[in-house]
Parts: sequence; structure tokens; C-alpha cells
Amino acid sequence: MTAEQYDAIVIGTSQGGRFLPVDLAKAGQRVALIERGLLGGVCVNTGCTPTKTLVASARIAYQARRSAEFGVRVGPVSVDLAAVRERKRAMVAGARQNYASRLAQNGLDLIEGEAHFIGPKAVEVTLSGGGTRQLTAPTIVIDTGTRAATLEIPGTDVVPVLDSTSIMELDEVPEHLIVLGGGYIGLEFGQMFRRFGSEVTIVQSAARLLMLEDDDVSDEVAGILRADGITVLTSSSPVQVEQAGDGIRLIVQTPDGEEQLEGSHLLSAIGRVANTEALTPDAAGLRLDDRGFVEVDEYLETSVPGVYAMGDVKGGPAFTHLSYDDYRVLHANLVRQEKASIRDRLVPYAVFIDPQLGRVGITEREARAQGRRIRVAKLPMSAVIRALETGETRGFLKAVVDADTGQILGCAMLGAEGGELMSIIQVAMLGNLTYTAMSSAIFTHPLLSEGLNSLFALFETDS
Repeated sequence: MTAEQYDAIVIGTSQGGRFLPVDLAKAGQRVALIERGLLGGVCVNTGCTPTKTLVASARIAYQARRSAEFGVRVGPVSVDLAAVRERKRAMVAGARQNYASRLAQNGLDLIEGEAHFIGPKAVEVTLSGGGTRQLTAPTIVIDTGTRAATLEIPGTDVVPVLDSTSIMELDEVPEHLIVLGGGYIGLEFGQMFRRFGSEVTIVQSAARLLMLEDDDVSDEVAGILRADGITVLTSSSPVQVEQAGDGIRLIVQTPDGEEQLEGSHLLSAIGRVANTEALTPDAAGLRLDDRGFVEVDEYLETSVPGVYAMGDVKGGPAFTHLSYDDYRVLHANLVRQEKASIRDRLVPYAVFIDPQLGRVGITEREARAQGRRIRVAKLPMSAVIRALETGETRGFLKAVVDADTGQILGCAMLGAEGGELMSIIQVAMLGNLTYTAMSSAIFTHPLLSEGLNSLFALFETDS
């Protein structure tokens, strides 16, 4: 078979892969874009777009049930999960179509099929419609993303186990959803289905939820979920699952011994694994880490010169906005011939529980582990006027600053619109502002951002 010659090959179409091949084609290159599944990757199809659409529906149900607190009477609240699902599907279809419309570029060939390396700069594609094609290019970009990790305990061969994709296709609210995993995926789905009307139990093998966060943040999140009526079990590991009538029975090892949980549905949210096996990375000489993610340098180049990786497949924080920043780096280096790097970039994120958790910079625990001299301030959301007015006073605002320079090192904004509040701190950190600049800034009354005045003023009153 004669290999087809391209200037660049991009494998996968997640956030970065949605834009980079278009830009390369606009720059006059002949580009092959290979996709084995749905255009748009995880974010568009099974991640951000659908899950946050469902979170919005769950919040409406929650607010409707609280309406009497605000003097509004709406009657009994019920959730039509099939209608919620259809709204989600419409949002996904619109996002996917928007992406597909971008691909009508001269010099850009969309090839549907599974790609695997047959050499350092050559791939073979098993076409979705049958047959194969071989392609070569001096530049290859891997953007194949990740998938949900498979739950491996006795009983999963006979008991149905939901993952973060299949759970969004349910058309009836589960009676009792058992969630395995206390990371952001497990917490978002757990709270979501509690608000839809399910009984929910979250089982976390680690000692706390959201293990990357400070203890006080994790504890507050657990308290919020328990206040919503969710059962949270920590330091508890699943041992076995079995059928129990029309439902399931999960055997869990807890600190107090073995416990049996009866539920109707089981969701596995135990993590994600890299989509690298089908690529046959050994054939290209690609180096993977011990978890199967593609190793890259600060310029996103792999162990093979001219072969790059972007997005979740390279490991590290798995966020769409980080994938987009990978695109920024590769666009600069491959299109504009610059030398952009991912070194020392400030990575923000949000956990879309309600109230939200927004985080950027280092935690208090990380700062102390680094031996830094720090100061920490915390402000309860109940001290923020806007939170009182809107009836969402759960959570707190927390900032960590350098004790000598006053420089802001990081923050955790657990409260109403915590992600938006975090973004303000992120911009302040990018601008190298100190806490004094934030404490003396004028924020509009009565917005949630006004709470930042009070938060950073705590450093002055405590000095």
C-alpha cells in the first residue's frame, strides 16, 4: 500500500483538535484529521456540554423545591428525566454541528476511522466504512483523550455498571444511586441525581472527598452534600457487587467493617485512563508514563521529534480549558514558528457542585509542604451580602498569600458562583497584585465579588 503524504496529521478532535487542524490548513498545509468516534471529543459529547446542561436542570429542581423560602408557591416538584435528557441531547447536537461546520477548509481531510502508528511518522487508519489507508507526515499531533476507567471487582460481569456517559442516557430517575468515587465527576452526578429525586450514596476509598483540596475544603463539601441528604462514606472500598432482586447489592469494606449497600443503580466514577492502546505507541517509539499517558516536554513534543500530544492524553489535570491552552502553544509553535511553552502556567478549575468550588494556584497544604511563610484568610459566605439576599450562604472563601510579599498564591472559592469569583483572583494573580490591592479595590455592591474586599481585608486586620 502506498502511503499518502500530508504536511500534518491530527489524531482526535477534542478541544485542541477542533481548532489546530483548521489553523494548519488555513496556513496552507495539507492536513489529515482522524476521528474514530463523534466529532468534538469528550467535552462536546460526554463531558462539559452535556453534564453542565444536566447540572442546570438539577439546580432548577432544587430551587423550585426551595421556592416557599422566597415566598413563591409552585406546588409539588417532579422531574421528567427523559425530557431532561432530550434537552441535553439537543445541546450536544448543536455543539457538534457547530464544530463540524468549521471543518470545511481547503486542504483539510476528515478521515473517519481508528488510527495506529506503523512507524515514527506514519499511521494506518482502519476506516469506519471498511478498508485501510496509510498516511505519513513530518508533523503528527495526538489528541485522543481519555475514557472512564473500568470497575474491576467481582460481579461486574453480570451486574450493569453505569459510567459518566451511560448514566446520562437514563430516562427514569434511579430510586437509589450508589456512586463509587469522590472526585468531581462522582460529586457532580451524585448531587445532580439527588436533586432529581434519587436517594444517593457516595463511596470514596480515600479518607476525604476531593483529595487534592485542603482538609477544610473537603470537609465543607462533604457537609454540603450531607445537608442535601446524600450519604457519604469515606475510607470505604467496594469489594463485590451482586444482583439483588430488581436492584443491586454492593459489599463495601468500611473502617467499621464490611457493610452491604442496597441500591437500584451503580455509577463508577473511579477515574479515567488514556486512549493510547489502539495507537500502538511502541511502533512509533513513543514513551508513555506508568499510567499509559503520553509523555511530553514543555513544548508538548513527545519522545519522537515532530510528534506532539495535547489535551487529556498527555496526563495531568484533565480540563477542557487546559486542552485549549495546549492548542494555543501548538498554534504558536507550528503555525507562527514561535517557541511557546506550558511551563509555569496558572491552571484554574471549577467543580460544578452547587455551590461551586473554584480553585486556582496552590493550596494551603501545598504551600506549607514547600516550606513557604504564608498567611491564610477565610470568610464564610454568610458574611457576603449577596449570598444572604439570594439565600445561598453555604461555603466559604479562602485565600493563601505570601507572608513577606503579600503576593496571592492561591484560593479556594466554595460558594455561590465560586468559579466566577475564583476567576477574579486568577486575573489578580496574573497581574501580580497583592492582597492589599484586592482589599482596597472597589467592587460593585451588592455583587458576590464584594466579598473579596472582606476576605482580603482580613489580612490587614490580622496583621
